[in-house]
Amino acid sequence: MTLAEVAPSASDVITDSQRADYEANGYLCLPGFVGSDWLDELRSVTAGFIETSRAETASGKVFDLEPTHTADSPRLRRLISPVDQHPTYARFTFEGPPAQLASALLGGPVRYHHSKLNFKWSDGGEEVKWHQDIQFWPHTDFTPLTIGVYLEDVDAEMSPMGVLPGSHRGPLFDQYAPDGAWAGSMADADVAALELDRVVYLGGPAGSVTVHNCCMIHGSLPNNSPRPRPLLLQTYSAVDSYPISHIGANGVLGSSGGRICGGEASQMLTIDGRTMHGAPDWSRKGPPTIFGSQQSDHADG
Repeated sequence: MTLAEVAPSASDVITDSQRADYEANGYLCLPGFVGSDWLDELRSVTAGFIETSRAETASGKVFDLEPTHTADSPRLRRLISPVDQHPTYARFTFEGPPAQLASALLGGPVRYHHSKLNFKWSDGGEEVKWHQDIQFWPHTDFTPLTIGVYLEDVDAEMSPMGVLPGSHRGPLFDQYAPDGAWAGSMADADVAALELDRVVYLGGPAGSVTVHNCCMIHGSLPNNSPRPRPLLLQTYSAVDSYPISHIGANGVLGSSGGRICGGEASQMLTIDGRTMHGAPDWSRKGPPTIFGSQQSDHADG
């Protein structure tokens, strides 16, 4: 059964007040949003991947490992593109609570972009410096949002994700290092100018969901607790929002990148406030010539 067949109305997923909070502040935190059945299934699958990682000695296409990872003491930074690794992750992302929430927030079908499972391992799991997402994978608008699901209880000791409310409507910062290399984080001088005393840290019981807009300034400290902090993340945009090719991660999306959840693609898009009906997707069979298109029986005039 697909999301389109079972999708609840937006009012069954979030309230008007929550939607307004997201628009104003750029984030949401919904405690216990994902139920125990889903959590049990996701935890079981995730435990299997942790076990599999024991045989790995270096990061690759499936696992991003911490330098101190060993078979006896696995330390994972990330499971890459979970939807391409196991059908449970795919079903959860394309038909489950995250897709339903994205649809409720964005007002209709949504376009899936990518997913990842960040572990932030115990006893020093790595810091994520302050950054914005949209520079990693620019789109034709700023509707993309990322929905995170905590697979375990997360308290302040475990360094939950922090967000700076309202920063999604502010400047888009340069995230290159002084030598011109991509750093993936804001410059120290820019961070120093932030009002970090306003940062909100988004913890909660297992099943809690975080939502942040693609322009939101966010990050997290090292996890110095004795417990890992797995956070399953999936990114969606409005159905008429498209990733811009040949820049950032948009050229290396998984096989499901661009999949529509909760409806059908319409080839409509809006750029700079102007809406148009774009041509069909010819990426698989190649484009026709303009002569063939214009002279076919269905052409007008």
